[in-house]
Amino acid sequence: MSRMIDEALETMRGLHEIGAVNKQTLRDFETQCLPPPAYTAETIKRLRESLHVSQAVFAAYINASISTVQKWENGEKKPSGAATRLLSVIERKGCCRRSKSA
Repeated sequence: MSRMIDEALETMRGLHEIGAVNKQTLRDFETQCLPPPAYTAETIKRLRESLHVSQAVFAAYINASISTVQKWENGEKKPSGAATRLLSVIERKGCCRRSKSA
């Protein structure tokens, strides 16, 4: 798998060099090829707590069950690739929050 990813990256970089792919597309492609970060039980709990939300609210943010979040935080389960990427986005950008107006 790593060899295929390396070859795909090389191809995209070549396409960028000849002007067939712009810089943003190349950057997006390179980002997608990065392995997702590993999240431990502690880092997931810290992330949730940094957002000042309960497990139930955090589960709702990421469209997961409360038991899934509990199992992640207890170390019984690890997030899947898609969930890991979502956690990475939340870690970098935060969660959407409702405005206090209204």
